[in-house]
Formats: sequence, structure tokens, C-alpha cells
Amino acid sequence: MKKYTDQGSKDTRSGFGAGMTELGRRNPRVVALCADLVGSLKIQEFIDENPERFFQVGIAEANMMGIAAGLTIGGYIPFTGTFANFSTGRVYDQIRQSIAYSGKNVKICASHAGLTLGEDGATHQILEDIGLMKMLPGMTVINPCDYNQTKAATIAIAEHKGPVYLRFGRPKVPNFTPEDQEFEIGKAILLQEGNDVTIVATGHLVWQALEAAENLESQGVSAEVINIHTIKPLDAEAIIRSVKKTGCLVSAEEHNYYGGLGESIARTLTTHHPTPQEFIATDDTFGESGTPEQLMEKYGLNNKAIEQAVLEVIKRKA
Repeated sequence: MKKYTDQGSKDTRSGFGAGMTELGRRNPRVVALCADLVGSLKIQEFIDENPERFFQVGIAEANMMGIAAGLTIGGYIPFTGTFANFSTGRVYDQIRQSIAYSGKNVKICASHAGLTLGEDGATHQILEDIGLMKMLPGMTVINPCDYNQTKAATIAIAEHKGPVYLRFGRPKVPNFTPEDQEFEIGKAILLQEGNDVTIVATGHLVWQALEAAENLESQGVSAEVINIHTIKPLDAEAIIRSVKKTGCLVSAEEHNYYGGLGESIARTLTTHHPTPQEFIATDDTFGESGTPEQLMEKYGLNNKAIEQAVLEVIKRKA
């Protein structure tokens, strides 16, 4: 199995910006809306090349969702952009009623998700957004792991018919997936084969899972690592196939225990193949101000925490 290397750290929000630039050149039906955060969303190049296809809504996120829903009626593919907290919690009613209920083809693009927003603190560090979005009928939920995958995901969702929630982040993280990858919605990616434990990770935790697997190898533990970039629909087949071989699983995400990837996996395992599972996620708490590294350490969202969880879950194997 291929060993992945960091090609140079980049922020995933810049991957979104690069994807939007590419879409602007490929698809004349793609339009962008932003709630006064053009710089943070990295979409200035799209705007420069397609000024007639950009709508600056200002700090009026609820209006942005309503406008986006209306644009779909005219055949456009609107991409909305703001922080994850404002993309979900602030506008949940508008998303539910105007977008999800009628299956509008809106792409809700959410930057600065999770604890790695950092110094802005708990009011901006939403850790509930995956749960909010995955519970909406018909909503696809995607959480890519690096710059290249975020760019590929941004391009791919334009071809998907129906509402999509695309989640990405602020900090620079290792960029390790192929530049020329084809992003397949709902299809997990097996990054590393192993026999003793399955590590299923999403978003920023995917690289941490690979680092944990490398460290575990030196301890004689063979870890299988799966990148779940699409949380809904979940690739249950890939997860079940892996745990039938390894016999235990650790899920890892930058999100609350409740409502996240780990919960979806637990439901899948309980229904189809009961398996010991440990969870790497925040423990029903809000965040706080600090650097991304400090916060990931304090809240147990890094390779060290994954390693410890692996050693614990292996003890529970039948």
C-alpha cells in the first residue's frame, strides 16, 4: 500500500477557492454567494474572472440561503460561502425549509469548521454542524482532508444533483492526496491496509490517523486507515469489509461525539456487524480560544489520542 507524504501544508479553504476558480472556467451555471467573507473563503479569483456570477450578500446569511434557493429555479448552481457556524446554526431554518425540503440544488460551503478555527473561540468553533446537516433528508455531507481533496470535492459537487454541505477549515494542514484525483461522492478511500485495527477518519484527522498508524507499526500493531470524506451517504460496505478483517475500529473526527461520523459508523456496525469501537471526538463540549495545535492536544484530537484509542479497543476484541 502506498505511503503518503506531506507535499507541503496548505489550508483546505484555499482548496475550495481553487476549485471555484476551476468551476468558473468550466461551468457557466455555477454562481457564488458570500456573506462578507470573500478573503476568508479564498474566492477572489473566481470573482475577478466572473463578476457577473458573484453576489455579495453581506452579513445576512439567512437571505443568502433564500437567494441561493431561488437561483436554482433559474437553472443556476449556487455555491454559498461563510463560516461553518454561520452556514448551519444561524440559518438552519432557511436550509431546512427552502433548500432541503424541496431538494434545491444548493451547495452550502462552510469554512473555518471545528476547533482548528483557533483563536476566534467557542462562539465560532462549531462542533455540531455535521449532525445538523446529516439529519436533513436528502442532504449530502462532505468533509475532505486536505487542499487537493477539497479542490476535487468542490468541482465534483457541481455535478451532483441536490443539496450538499461541504465542510473545510482554516489552518494549513499536510497536503498528501493526489493532485489529479477524481472525487467520488460516497466512496471511502483505503489509504493503508492493516490487520489488527481499522482507523476511520475524516477531515483534518485523516493525516493524524496516518501518523498514528506509522507510530503503531513500530509497536507491532498493523492499522488499516480509511479516509471517509463523505459522511452522508456513508460507505458502509467499505467499513464492514475492513472490520470483518481487523475485528475492531477507531473513528476520528473534529466534531462532537453526538451526531458525527463515529455515531453513523456505530449505527452501521450495530446493524450489520457488531464490533468494538472507540471514538476520537470532542466530549459534548464547546471549544475555547487557543492555537489549533493547543486545542487539538487539549481535546484529544491528534495522533497520540488515536494511538491510545487503538491500544484500548484492541483489548476489547473477542
